[in-house]
Amino acid sequence: MLFALTSAVGLITMAVLAVHSDGTRWREQLDQSMNGDISWAIGLLETDSEGRLVTGVLVDTMGTSCPPLSVLLTRPGGSGDKEEGDLRVAVAPRKPCLTVASGVVQDAAKAAVRAGDARAFDRRTTKGEPVRVFAMPFYPPDAAADEHAEGALVTMADSSGQRADHRRLTWMVTGGCAVLVLLSAGVGHVLSGRAIRPALTVLGQQEAFLADVAHDLRTPVASLRTLSETGLRGEADRAEVLRRTLRLAEGMGSLVDGLLTRARLMSGTAAITRQPLRLDQLVEAVVEDTETEGHRVEVRVEETVVVADPGLVRRAVGNLLGNALAHGHAPGEPADVRVSVTKDGAVTVDDAGPGLPPEVAGALFERFRSGSGSTGLGLSIASWVAHAHGGSLTAESGERREGGEGGGARFVLRLPTGD
Repeated sequence: MLFALTSAVGLITMAVLAVHSDGTRWREQLDQSMNGDISWAIGLLETDSEGRLVTGVLVDTMGTSCPPLSVLLTRPGGSGDKEEGDLRVAVAPRKPCLTVASGVVQDAAKAAVRAGDARAFDRRTTKGEPVRVFAMPFYPPDAAADEHAEGALVTMADSSGQRADHRRLTWMVTGGCAVLVLLSAGVGHVLSGRAIRPALTVLGQQEAFLADVAHDLRTPVASLRTLSETGLRGEADRAEVLRRTLRLAEGMGSLVDGLLTRARLMSGTAAITRQPLRLDQLVEAVVEDTETEGHRVEVRVEETVVVADPGLVRRAVGNLLGNALAHGHAPGEPADVRVSVTKDGAVTVDDAGPGLPPEVAGALFERFRSGSGSTGLGLSIASWVAHAHGGSLTAESGERREGGEGGGARFVLRLPTGD
């Protein structure tokens, strides 16, 4: 918006200057034309042997009707108090083509005499038409430098044509300026929107991260507090309390680590180092490093090379395996998980649990939507990792296994191969 405001101020300033310059220009043109006429008329003024002004040559040579020309003297009959500035009309047009009130001619002549220089004014005729009035003082022959003017010549010119042209220019400049201001405002709005959008995105990501932290840490913090109070009251074995506290702390640490990873992925600040890697070996290493705690995990792999970030892929596979071990079985029974890797860069994780709840199937990879009481953060991170590599993560119901066991859920992570 600052850009639009600056542009609008600049355009308005230029428009004002253009209109003012045009108004000054046509007035100067009229003044120069009338100045030439009056200067010639002053050259035709004569004085007799007694120092009285003689205007016969002026009247006979130029005429005084059109343009109307008036001669005013500062003293009656050639003598009087010049300081009072009383002017006597010595020559006036009989049938002027432009008629103004007598006071207009008197005021113009007085202003020129007082200033000792030419003066011009915008006035109107008795019919309301605009005119430009021009007055110039004249001095007696051989006048001293400090002597007052003997009188003044006043003429005028019709300015209706110039004013009409000036009005048209004003409307054109105003209209053009309005259009440019609107265009500038539109461009400024677009540019400001583009400039603010990243900041709004960052703020949204920060709010989402804080919401994730508040939501995910509320339960473990409450559990840790309850466990601590139980230990202080001596209602449980101290060693057992410490073991449970350690598990909670490890879980909270893993949770915070996951939140930070997801925040980096969403903001685009997580550096993705793509390189060729053996996907089958990576999956085998993840399964080997994962504590199964009595659950069964079967691995079937084919030699597969993909182009991806090893650290992010390891986290995605670990999240999928952890999700299957945690939710892919009935309560009190061990999980039966099957992990397979095929040459097309697909990692498939099957479990024999209750399957996917229909009500959350469409939003399974959004945070807080696991459908099993957890945050769904692990699946959300796995989905982000897949899409960051140009791959995909899908979820569907698994196939029934031998013996009629339930199919459970199937997650398929696809990554681009090195072919």
